[in-house]
Amino acid sequence: MSDSVEDKRLKILNILRDNNEALSSQKITNHLNEQGIQISERTVRFHLLAMDKKGFTQYIGRKGRLLTALGEQELTKVKAYEKVGFLSSKIDEFSYNMNFDLEKKEGSVLVNVTLISQDDLKNSIELLYTAFEHGFVMGELLTIFFPEDSDDKIEIPKGFVGIGSVCSITLNGILLSKGIPVHSIFGGLLEIEDRTAKRFVEIIQYNGTSLDPLEIFISSGLTDHTRLCSSGSGVVGASFRDVPASSREKVIQIFERCQEIGLGSFLEIGYPGSPLLEIPVSEGRVGFIVTGGLNAVGLLAESGIKLYSKTLSGYVDFKKLVNYRELKKYFK
Repeated sequence: MSDSVEDKRLKILNILRDNNEALSSQKITNHLNEQGIQISERTVRFHLLAMDKKGFTQYIGRKGRLLTALGEQELTKVKAYEKVGFLSSKIDEFSYNMNFDLEKKEGSVLVNVTLISQDDLKNSIELLYTAFEHGFVMGELLTIFFPEDSDDKIEIPKGFVGIGSVCSITLNGILLSKGIPVHSIFGGLLEIEDRTAKRFVEIIQYNGTSLDPLEIFISSGLTDHTRLCSSGSGVVGASFRDVPASSREKVIQIFERCQEIGLGSFLEIGYPGSPLLEIPVSEGRVGFIVTGGLNAVGLLAESGIKLYSKTLSGYVDFKKLVNYRELKKYFK
């Protein structure tokens, strides 16, 4: 099968998966055309018939086709190399589409959503308070989602609550809105000694993974926020990024404002072309480090609370975020 034929069939399978319902060949053709792929309905029907035979799609009459379990499996294994760099592209896409106005404090910001059992909520609030009090988390704001708050972007299953923590990519979106492009380079484990950032002990390049590094580190038990809270030394998630050197002073001013309104700021910022915590920085660029948006919930995982986190979960109106100090009033 030629690459062009395989690519088209994968796109058709993706369309069926994204719509989660039976689609006719005409609707599939329309979706492909909207993506800039010029293809006739007749050709789409040809591809569908071929995938019916392979068991990837199922014909259910006039309603059209459904994606089968075998088709879902095919999407996860075929052309796995295409997933490399997916997270990097996703970061750029979410940054570009953010509409937050820093001066007016209006618009939406990016959040990570962590699902926990409703039975664990009270204990989790106490742990979140501890994590925020000891720092090395993203800002001071968060929100709680309940099943009735579910929408087409953020779904909270019955019996669970979602902890919405500010995603550090929010800072990228704010800088981009001010005309400053941000290059997100890697996520890593940052060693802290006496409340001072010392070095990265593990890194995962964003352009070489489809998974969020901090999700991996937390689920693997590699963070040590517990020790950080008790002694001031530990290991937390952090991200390394860079911006044009000429924007350094403006970046500092913008991040000072972000810090004032509770969205967080950089942990460290370097100088043009100079290494930052032993990480080399290209000429004409300035490196900066931000703490991970999942660091606060990392303490929950270390404390034995079962959770499921998803970074870049979606956007939430800034006005729905509350200061972590207010949570105890709502959930006593």
